[in-house]
Parts: sequence; structure tokens; C-alpha cells
Amino acid sequence: MTELTGAPNLTALYAKAVATTPTRRGGELPSTEYVRRGIRVDPDHLAAYDRVCGFGLRDELPITYPHVLSFGMSVKLMTDPGFPFPLVGLVHVANRIEQHRPLLLTEELTQRIRVADARPHPKGVRFDVLTETEVDGAVVWRETSTYLRRGPGSGEPSRREVDAGERTATWRVPGDLGRRYAAVSGDRNPIHLNPLAAKAFGFTRAIAHGMWSKARCLAALRLPESCTVEVDFAKPLLLPSTVDFAARRTGGGRDFALTSRSGRPHLLGTVR
Repeated sequence: MTELTGAPNLTALYAKAVATTPTRRGGELPSTEYVRRGIRVDPDHLAAYDRVCGFGLRDELPITYPHVLSFGMSVKLMTDPGFPFPLVGLVHVANRIEQHRPLLLTEELTQRIRVADARPHPKGVRFDVLTETEVDGAVVWRETSTYLRRGPGSGEPSRREVDAGERTATWRVPGDLGRRYAAVSGDRNPIHLNPLAAKAFGFTRAIAHGMWSKARCLAALRLPESCTVEVDFAKPLLLPSTVDFAARRTGGGRDFALTSRSGRPHLLGTVR
């Protein structure tokens, strides 16, 4: 376990990611765990995040907000010399958040982060970034972010089974959304900011952040205080775009989806 005294410098870490090549071979993940204590939420930053993602201004943190607080630690982990994959080119393919109760703006937080479970995927290798958020020594919030390293693959494809029903809303996603979300999240991956950089990775235009898509969908729902929200990120959301949102109640919670106007899914999710 390594203690961090402050938030990592993301600008420096992205420069490091571009300039260095991983030295560990074979896909073996490091056992490093980073811990950061005494985290206080900046009310102005929270308000800016709420506005970009569509949440109302409240003293309770949106269920996706701790992801932003821990993002610098995850980038630091994935740019360490012992990490086996280059950060540039990793694809966020799924995200699971378990919340026992809402976190409050006034609370002091501790976050822990590590990587685990490198495993085959039909398009390469996937692995998980595991994050815990504590208050007074008790874990209140857990996240599993699954990333894909593209390459020769194996294993069976999987996708969440979701029937979100009929469209309930249509949203116009502006072309500058990638820059606006990057400003509050710190995620300045060039594929979200610059169409030329996006084309280098096979996209016709810049694409929206997957975690913005998840946050925007959850901002449209009334979540229980204790819940688990899982999503798969499917077709990339090109900027600008017009998308359809659908959600319906199920016996155990809710299913929801974000799709293109032609019906192809960008995101499939469940609340339980």
C-alpha cells in the first residue's frame, strides 16, 4: 500500500503516458494499491460537474462523482513502470458502482485503488480498476471499471441483458461536450477532445466519455439511497450527436439504455 498526500498531476501523467513504453511483459498486473486520505469535495467543482452531467445541485454527491475524485489515482496506477499496458488506447468497456448510502459534500473521504483480474476478451485482454471510498473507516461506495487492451483475443463475448422499453427522452449532445467533461473530470484523453486524434484510433469524430454517458442517464433517474448500477459501453457516442434515452421499471429495479436514433446501443444499464 502506498499513501498519496494529494491528487496526482494528470497533465504530467498524460505526458508520461505518451513518452514511455510499459516494461512488464505477459499482461501480469502489479499488486500496487494507492490510498489517499482526507479528501474534501470542492463545492464549486461539484457544481460544475452537476451542470455538465445534468444533476441537480445538492449536498449529496451524484453516485458517479467519486469516480472523478479517484481518476487521478487510476491514471497514476496505469502509468507506473510495472503496469503492462500502455494507457493510450485503453478502452473503457464496462462500469459497476455499488453505493450503500449517498456520500455528502461535507464528509471527509478516503479512497483506495488497485487493478485486478486480467482475463481474455474476444478483442484482446480486459482488466478491472477497483476503487473503494470510505467514511470514518467504513466502505460506503465501491466501483469496478473494466478496461480493454485491444489485440489478439479469446474468450466469449458478453453483454448485459437489458430491455429498457420505449424511448422516454431525446438528447442533443453538443460537439464541445468532450472538452467540457474533461475540464471537470480530468480525463483529457485526446479521443474525446480532438477529431484528428480520434481518427488515429479509428473514430470518425471525437467521442463522448463513457462515464459522462452513465452520469447523464442516472441524472434522469430517481435512484434509491442504496443500489448497484452496472453499465456496458457499446457503440462509441460520436460528437455531436442526437441520442435516445429509455428506462423502465423491472421486478428488481430498472433497466435503461442510451441509443443512436437508428436504435444501436451506446450504453446498456441496470439499477438493482
